[in-house]
Amino acid sequence: MKVKISNTGDQELAFTPTAAIPLYGRSADHLRDHRHVTSLLQRISTNQYGVVVSPTLSFDERSHRENRVAYAVLGAEGDGQSPVGFCPVLEEFIGAGGSLDWPEKIVDRAASFGGPNQQMAGYEAIGALRFAPVQLKPDETKTFLIIMAIGAADTDFTALAQKYGTEDAFDRFWQENSHWWQEKLNKLSFRSGDGEFDSWLKWVTLQPVLRRIYGCSFLPYHDYGRGGRGWRDLWQDCLALLLIEAADVRRLLWNNFAGVRIDGSNATIIGNEPGEFIADRNNISRIWSDHGAWPLITTKLYLDLTGDLAFLLEEQTYFKDHHTHRAQALDQVWSVADGFVQQDRNGQIYHGTILEHLLLQNVTAFFNVGDHNNLRLEDADWNDALDQAAEKGETVAFTAFYAGNLRELTGLLQALRDREGCTTIELAAEMLILFDSLHGKLDYDSVVAKRTLLNRYFDACQHTIGGKKVKVKIDDLIADLTAKADWLMEHLRKQEWLENAKGFAWFNGYYDNDGKRVEGDHPTGVRMTLTGQVFTVMSGVATTSQVQEIIQAADQYLLDPKAGGYRLNTDFGEHELELGRGFAYAYGHKENGSVFNHMAIMYAYALYKRGFVHQGHFVLATLYRHCRDFAQCRIYPGIPEYMDNQGRGLYHYLTGSASWYLLTLVTEAFGVKGILGDLCLVPKLTKADFPAANTSSITTVFAGRKLTVTYENPKLLDYGTYQIGVVKLNGLLLKDQAPGEQVLIKRELITQLPPGQEIKITVVLDRR
Repeated sequence: MKVKISNTGDQELAFTPTAAIPLYGRSADHLRDHRHVTSLLQRISTNQYGVVVSPTLSFDERSHRENRVAYAVLGAEGDGQSPVGFCPVLEEFIGAGGSLDWPEKIVDRAASFGGPNQQMAGYEAIGALRFAPVQLKPDETKTFLIIMAIGAADTDFTALAQKYGTEDAFDRFWQENSHWWQEKLNKLSFRSGDGEFDSWLKWVTLQPVLRRIYGCSFLPYHDYGRGGRGWRDLWQDCLALLLIEAADVRRLLWNNFAGVRIDGSNATIIGNEPGEFIADRNNISRIWSDHGAWPLITTKLYLDLTGDLAFLLEEQTYFKDHHTHRAQALDQVWSVADGFVQQDRNGQIYHGTILEHLLLQNVTAFFNVGDHNNLRLEDADWNDALDQAAEKGETVAFTAFYAGNLRELTGLLQALRDREGCTTIELAAEMLILFDSLHGKLDYDSVVAKRTLLNRYFDACQHTIGGKKVKVKIDDLIADLTAKADWLMEHLRKQEWLENAKGFAWFNGYYDNDGKRVEGDHPTGVRMTLTGQVFTVMSGVATTSQVQEIIQAADQYLLDPKAGGYRLNTDFGEHELELGRGFAYAYGHKENGSVFNHMAIMYAYALYKRGFVHQGHFVLATLYRHCRDFAQCRIYPGIPEYMDNQGRGLYHYLTGSASWYLLTLVTEAFGVKGILGDLCLVPKLTKADFPAANTSSITTVFAGRKLTVTYENPKLLDYGTYQIGVVKLNGLLLKDQAPGEQVLIKRELITQLPPGQEIKITVVLDRR
């Protein structure tokens, strides 16, 4: 920190400056548990610039460990002059019965501060730094630098203070830091003509980066427990990362697939190193039914932006621990000594392609069904608060998501066949069980048959697998996946589409732990969830006419502009603990009917994707207007996880909303997307997206090049009335471009341009 104190009056001022920052130096748990005992571990010292604390142990009754970390508070005047004294013990600083608001060492002007080279042990510490007395004349300013540092126990903190502890150094490093962040954020920017909106989007772009650094947990503002970064976070954050720096994501994605288990589930918590995973949160064994759905959507975005189909054929390990059968059974043979990677029966680590991982996650979901032939809810899906329906609960919403994924997988297989010349794919021999059409098609209407087949697969690989791989024809896989996707979509349209007494219609999203359908008319009122509509629309399960009816129902039962947009669900009117803890929350808060922005933005994305552009634009615009209204939302710039009943935003950086907002703007509204490596422009901008100058532009990264796409709309036409007319690349007309809804620009046309050259594409919109 740089602290500047200025005399704005007309009299000379005298004061003695002191900076004081507590140095806790241990786990926050010890604020409540063993606080005094852990203070006995503290070893405190002072050097020329401040106070250093290095505990002897990291206190943990399960197994204490030698501490190798030191904590420091250091200081200097703007010219580098060190403090004149230190008070490193908290009790001595505040005085008996004192407090940090009224510390005795400050109140008692005669109190003395010790110098460097103090050594003490067994007390709570504070970095209290006394500077030389100051005589400040009118219009004069005095500058101080305060440094908080955490490092290895052998860190040379004196050298660190000398490196950073002058105003010149601070300003230089501040500018370097600012430049680094500006460069990162400038890789994705918008010029819509609304400068406030464009500036707000800078903060939205920053949010996924911060969440990737800090995770979801531990920070008091989040109130999200101690779990660290979770499985879903990996894939959501990568969506935005791909739009900013796609070249760095390949290795990250590859590492992430090491968290998949051979039974199609996955580790849920991310370790400290890339590709390192932990089985579960808080040592509770849980399985989220939605986890297997997310890797494909992120991988597909990567493939579309890069054309790197070879990535699908890269091999990766599988995560292994004592959980098998999707945590319904335990591997009694496995031990930690075996390692956390799947082995074959010869003791060798098994590797499968990324494609094999994707197939496994999505095909096991097809067979993992409840009594109504939908995906078992297990311990929760995307909505973590649906955690009380593990026996009979079902998630119709994510059944639809997986149905869409099966369709996407057929497209990737076709691309491998047609572009890469692959006619066969190698799979673990056990996986043939899951592709039932290869050896006699299963009756998909039979819940028992599906469960029996899935358990047969689980039994075949509950400890080790054979290690044998078999070649399967791509055309056979395509036929198998197509049959599964078609069956799911027809099943959902037939069984889960409902109409209430007032004539509104939508999809049921869930079954509870009593096996009862959750949505529709109910004695306590109409029950509807947004989640059940989002994924049926996004996946293509909902027909065009059904999407229209869903919009009407959502506007009737879920839209609340005063709260910031679309609520996650209607008020069920009772606890509904047969579904999850969320319904014990007060209505309008968190997962029980708040405006939950992640799902609301995915609703916008789904509407754009299906061509309901004005309705999608309305969702995004409503959210933006609410977030910019500080008097109502009361948050930093950006998107919070949710808005409560008073419209206040909460859990600011926890949410995956920012990634989806950016994804929707870039790939759907501005229509800048890849198609397996080629650039495709499909604008879905409304009249409201164009300012008085009738242009709107976006800067992003494509094929490793900075790309600016400017849409000119001279006649100020609305979406649905325009088509793409003239297209220019760096000022040159693309002559082979015929008027239409989209333009495809081959990747080679971009990569052949000189390295470092910014690419500027101008697209003129004209009347159809």
